[in-house]
Amino acid sequence: MKPQKNFKTIFITLLLAGTLIIGIGFGLTPSLKANEPAAQDPSSIASPGVAMVPGNFSDIADQVRAGVVNIQVSKKVSNAEFPNFQGNHFGGRNPFGEFFGPFQGNPPERKQQGVGSGCIISKEGYILTNNHVIEGADQIKVKLADGKELEGRIIGRDPKTDLALVKIDGASDLKPLNLGDSDALKVGTWVVAVGSPFGLEQTVTAGIVSAKGRVIGSGPYDNFIQTDASINPGNSGGPLINMQAEVVGINTAIMASGQGIGFAIPINMAKEVTPQLEKTGHVTRGLLGVSIQDLTPELAKSFGLKDTLGALVAKVVSGAPAEKAGIAIGDVIVMFNGQPVTGSKDLSRIVAATPVGETVAVRVMRDGKSLDIQAKVGEMEEGSETAAEGDASHKSLGVSVQNLTPQIAGELGLKKNIGVVVTGVEPGSAAAEARVRTGDVIQEINRKPVKNVTDFMRKIDKTKAGETLLLLIEREQNTLFVTITLK
Repeated sequence: MKPQKNFKTIFITLLLAGTLIIGIGFGLTPSLKANEPAAQDPSSIASPGVAMVPGNFSDIADQVRAGVVNIQVSKKVSNAEFPNFQGNHFGGRNPFGEFFGPFQGNPPERKQQGVGSGCIISKEGYILTNNHVIEGADQIKVKLADGKELEGRIIGRDPKTDLALVKIDGASDLKPLNLGDSDALKVGTWVVAVGSPFGLEQTVTAGIVSAKGRVIGSGPYDNFIQTDASINPGNSGGPLINMQAEVVGINTAIMASGQGIGFAIPINMAKEVTPQLEKTGHVTRGLLGVSIQDLTPELAKSFGLKDTLGALVAKVVSGAPAEKAGIAIGDVIVMFNGQPVTGSKDLSRIVAATPVGETVAVRVMRDGKSLDIQAKVGEMEEGSETAAEGDASHKSLGVSVQNLTPQIAGELGLKKNIGVVVTGVEPGSAAAEARVRTGDVIQEINRKPVKNVTDFMRKIDKTKAGETLLLLIEREQNTLFVTITLK
């Protein structure tokens, strides 16, 4: 079986009672000295108009260091919480799994500490970081580049995008980072990652943008920037910087089994989320009220289309904005609010980012012809089905799942794309109590194979509160049975 690629959250464990990270970093490949001459002048071999490796990154590093902070969090946990503090496929959204390591002994309560990074985005002291860095923390300490430490407080969190806003007070002369345009970022562009890998503050690494729009199954709005800039535990929440010293991404995940593969949240997504976090502490998202799917070449041909661009409407929710606007099953949405729709994930993100109550233009292909429709965007409620077919959540179980696409199956090292992948687990839910994790692949329910999300929902809906389900789960190259009693 192909080795499984395991996504893990990129932050580091620090233990009050031990020194597990002492020595981390020793024995690594020696770094090049900043003043060593290059073996060959890049300009001498560069083709006209092609930018080669920059001579150095010191100017960029000097411009951004003051805007990058070290975030230390602590949480008190009971001894009963420890047995299953382990990582998951995506490190996803529980900061006290890979974030915090195991402890010895058996006291009634323990204090855990973890370290991440953050970006100063305003002179008023607002700091952008990952939700998984600060989620569940009882205390947050922010260490500035000059060594000053201040108490931080959570202003808002958005687990669905893994973004959070923290604020510090009492700091003067803060140096906020400039936010760039991640949409303008091109594959092959040089970027710099800054943060506190393994607790080593103000570490700067460089690489290129390897890909854009990556979907790794970590949430409903996956749209990651992939980079080979060295990203390690502790970099979570730190900035990915372009050659204009602008933030183009927030570093958030790594592929543990593959070196040189890290992921960052596009800064444009953070720009959409941050104002709401500052104002209300949470994010309100738009709702269209359709189930959609990607077009295959066969489907496109059946609908008389020349290509597979767009999102095919497979269901229209009764009474939802889509039905009121006249959108019908079989329509292919190719543009929403002036933005092109290439697939179902595109539409999910675009609709979610559209202000509730706004009337927008929707272009659909119907019977081979283009049709423009006006739709008033509704509000997505917690636990609602997402816009994309194959993405759904089940309240009584406490999980959100999506179809195991060939791309996600490949990322997980699976030979077959059978089952559904868990993209979120609600704290305190039946699934959480059963230790189900983000990234688990549910293959069977009550010894019956799970074909897709529709099949999953059908099987769950047949179960009443108080009844127990037997799930077969694939996790990190292993399979295990899990029982869940519905609430």
